[in-house]
Amino acid sequence: MEILQLRYFLAVVEHGGVNRAASALHVAQPSLSQAIRRLEKDLQTELFHRVGRGLVLAPAGEALIGPARQMLRHLSAAYDAVHEVRDMGSGRVDIASLADLSTEPVSRWVAHFRVKNPRLSVRVEDRGTVSGIAELVRSGQCEIGFGVLPTPHVGLVSEHLVTQHFALIAPPTTDDDFDEIVPLAALDGVPFVTGEQNTTTRVWIASELAACGAEPWISVEASQRGAVQPLVLNGAGMAIVPLRIALEAHEQGAVIRQVDPPLRRDIGVFHRPGALTPASSAFLDNACANVTLWERDVTRHMGEGRTRIEAAALARAAVRERHLRDLHEGTRAARRSRNASQDS
Repeated sequence: MEILQLRYFLAVVEHGGVNRAASALHVAQPSLSQAIRRLEKDLQTELFHRVGRGLVLAPAGEALIGPARQMLRHLSAAYDAVHEVRDMGSGRVDIASLADLSTEPVSRWVAHFRVKNPRLSVRVEDRGTVSGIAELVRSGQCEIGFGVLPTPHVGLVSEHLVTQHFALIAPPTTDDDFDEIVPLAALDGVPFVTGEQNTTTRVWIASELAACGAEPWISVEASQRGAVQPLVLNGAGMAIVPLRIALEAHEQGAVIRQVDPPLRRDIGVFHRPGALTPASSAFLDNACANVTLWERDVTRHMGEGRTRIEAAALARAAVRERHLRDLHEGTRAARRSRNASQDS
């Protein structure tokens, strides 16, 4: 089995046929077909069924997809480790994320990571359910996944990262309509803006409300989670969102309230067994560092007698200040690098 054969095999799978794969790889179609036949001979099994003039993936081919992707990813990581040991100067991180997490906190982790590692790239695939994320990781399309714990998916390693807290946001000018802490039971029948049906987060929030005897009236159902905040800001209804997103909405005029009982869930990372590539390992270390600083700041401010919302607002300001400082330093370093390159 050769690496080139695996590249050709995955190309046929991903492009849906030998001709399209050969065109994408800029190789002759007979050469690609011959490489696939040699791979089948080495493995002593058919990877594709020949149906007419086309190919249909055989069970053995299905089983090979995940390991083949992982082998190529580790090979790429080996090259990166050899050529870029000192400064992590190249590589790519392939991430699967629950759609509601891709906005917060994953997008923030990605941005902070890219500022510190400007020559590394990141690809994020999001799905509405944890099972969808698990499949992306299990198949090898993504190396690490972020989702809600506990995860029941066999064959993946998982670890806790952060506890995500939620808050209620309501349209501007409704400040007098709510106490500082709103019982979930009080949300029965109120107009509610929510994400699309059958997603992990919507199902979870609905079950928590139902446990308190509340069934809000769904005034707007948005397929894009990012639309919830502007809908609330413009008076379409209220919503329950992650605390940091609620703080962003509050800065634009939304009313923000804690809820009782508190809504929180554990967020974790999961991946296939074995060592991560250097780029993914660096990304995960950076995310953990972000979480540690955030939780340290929130805990300190709450110890001073502030509410969680007040403490989170102060912690968010500190995070923003640190990020801007890193961004300025990164910009200056990039400018110096360009100037040195031009001088040479």
